[in-house]
Amino acid sequence: QLKVIQQELGIAKDDRTADLDTYRERIAKLTLPAHAAKKIDEEMNKLSSLEHGSPEYTVTRNYLDWLTSLPWGQFTKDKLDLVRARKILDQDHDGLDDVKERIVEFLAVGAMKGEVAGSILLLVGPPGVGKTSIGKSVARALGRPFYRFSVGGMRDEAEIKGHRRTYIGALPGKFIQAIKEVESQNPVIMLDEVDKIGASYQGDPASALLEVLDPEQNAEFLDHYL
Repeated sequence: QLKVIQQELGIAKDDRTADLDTYRERIAKLTLPAHAAKKIDEEMNKLSSLEHGSPEYTVTRNYLDWLTSLPWGQFTKDKLDLVRARKILDQDHDGLDDVKERIVEFLAVGAMKGEVAGSILLLVGPPGVGKTSIGKSVARALGRPFYRFSVGGMRDEAEIKGHRRTYIGALPGKFIQAIKEVESQNPVIMLDEVDKIGASYQGDPASALLEVLDPEQNAEFLDHYL
C-alpha cells in the first residue's frame, strides 16, 4: 500500500518508468544513426504502453537493453605509423619476418587509403606458433581493442547471425556481442579455429560466416536479433 501511495504522490518510480529513464540516460551518451534512433523510439513507446507482467514486456525490455548498450558512434582512432607498428610486432615476437612484412604491408595500404578496411588477414599454422598473439599485436599497433572467439565446433549459424528475438533466451550473434563487450565500433576481431567450424542439421555456420568476411557484403550485414 505504501508503495502505491508513493507512486501516486510521485515520490517513487514504478519499474517501467525507471527502465525508460535508464534507457534515456544511455541514449544521451550515444551518437545514434537515424534508423537506430527511430527504432529505439518506437520500442520505448511500445514499452511505455505494455503491461509490466506480460511476456512481451520482457522481450521488448531485453531488446532495448541491447540496443542502448551498444557503442553507437564510438570509434577508436587508428594509429597508422608503420615504424611504430613494426616496433610493436618485433617486441611481441621474434622471427616470423614474412608474417610481419605482410602485416606492415596491410597497414601501409590502410595508411594510403586513410582507413583499414576491406581485406582480412588469414594466419595459418600449427597450434602454439603465435597466431592469436600476432592478432593481439596487430590490435595494439592499430590502437584498437582486441576480441577473440573460437568458431571451432560451432554448429548453429545463429551464433553468427543472431537468433530471432521471438525465441526465449534469444541473443545477438557473436560479432554484436564482441562490439558490446569492447565498447568500440571498430575492434580487431579474431576468429580462431576457423577450419574446424562444423555443419549440422541446424544449419551451416561456415556459409553464414561468408557474409561477415566478404568485404562486398559485410557492409550490409544485419544481425537477426537487432
